[in-house]
Amino acid sequence: MKRPRKPATEKNEKPSVTLSGTVEKVIPPPHPSIPEKAQIAVEEADHMYRELRIENSLEDENGNHVSLKPGAEVNVTIEADSVNTAPQNSKSATSPASK
Repeated sequence: MKRPRKPATEKNEKPSVTLSGTVEKVIPPPHPSIPEKAQIAVEEADHMYRELRIENSLEDENGNHVSLKPGAEVNVTIEADSVNTAPQNSKSATSPASK
């Protein structure tokens, strides 16, 4: 199920995008001292770069520790400070046309 990208909505909010993903699998730890991982496929990413692996430990609204299940639909949000972004349609110094 594809969900639309979520742009930043408030003026003081960091520039961001939210992409949809699905938990493909839960990877058991190779040793008890290492946490299990959740592999998430980000649907809108390039084919070779769509998998993310994160520690499979989240907190619910009550502060309880929970884990993702295979097949779970998730949102992946990427955000950056405004000083680390640039307008897409600007002619930057790295552009061949500006040299």
